[in-house]
Amino acid sequence: MPTRALIVGNWKMNGLGPGGLGLDGIALADALGARLSSGPPPRCELVLAPPATLIARVASALKGASIALAGQDCHAEPSGAHTGDVSAEMLKDAGCRYVIVGHSERRRDHGETDVAVRAKAAAAHRAGLIAILCVGESEAERTRGNAEAVVERQLRGSLPATANATNTVLAYEPVWAIGSRRTPSTAEIAAMHALARKAVGARWADAAGARVLYGGSVKAANARQILGIPGVDGALVGGASLDATEFWAIAQSCP
Repeated sequence: MPTRALIVGNWKMNGLGPGGLGLDGIALADALGARLSSGPPPRCELVLAPPATLIARVASALKGASIALAGQDCHAEPSGAHTGDVSAEMLKDAGCRYVIVGHSERRRDHGETDVAVRAKAAAAHRAGLIAILCVGESEAERTRGNAEAVVERQLRGSLPATANATNTVLAYEPVWAIGSRRTPSTAEIAAMHALARKAVGARWADAAGARVLYGGSVKAANARQILGIPGVDGALVGGASLDATEFWAIAQSCP
C-alpha cells in the first residue's frame, strides 16, 4: 500500500436512538474512542461519516481521538439559495476532513450525474476537504459485461481537474454488493482496483500515492481477505460501521 490504509464508516441516515436524540451515534463514537485509548491502535486511518445533524456532536465526543470526520455529501456551491443542502465549507467548519461524493445511493436516489459529482468533488477541494469519490456498476451492467466500461466512464466524468492523490480517495463500490451480503471475487476486486489506478495514472502526477478503497458488504468476517488484496487501500463500510465491535474488528484487519 502506498500509504496507510483508510477505513471509512458511512453511517448513512442512521445514528438516532429510540428517543431521537442522537444517542446511538454518540454511544458509537464514545465506544470507538474508548477502544483507541485503551489498546494498540489499528494499522490504518479511521474516518466516520455521520449524518450532518450529528457531525458536531460526534466531533465533540471524539475530541482527542485520532478519528477523522467526513460529510456524506456536499453542494457544489459555497453558499446561496439551496434549501436543505450543506456546502463543503460548512462541513469543514463543522470539523470534517473528508466528504463522500458520488455514492451510488446519491446517484440513484437523487439522479446525480458524473457532471454533478465532479462539481461536488471540486467543491470539496475548494474547501480544503479530501473527496472520497465513489464509482461502481449495477448488477445488470456487470451481467452485460460492461462493469469496466461503466467505472471508466464514471471516473472520466467525475474527476475534476483539481483532483490528485492528496485531495482525492477513490472508492470502488459495486452497486449490487451494497447491503446484499454479496461481494465480488478476489480477482474481480483486484481487477477493478487496478483499472481505477490506471485511470488516474496518466492524469495525476502523484498517482503512485493514490488510495483506492473497496466498499460493498464489508464486514469483520471478510475484511482481512478483502484488505489483503493487492491494490486495495482500505474500505468504505456501511452497515457494519454502526456496530462498534464489528467496525473495530474491520479496522484491526488492516495488514
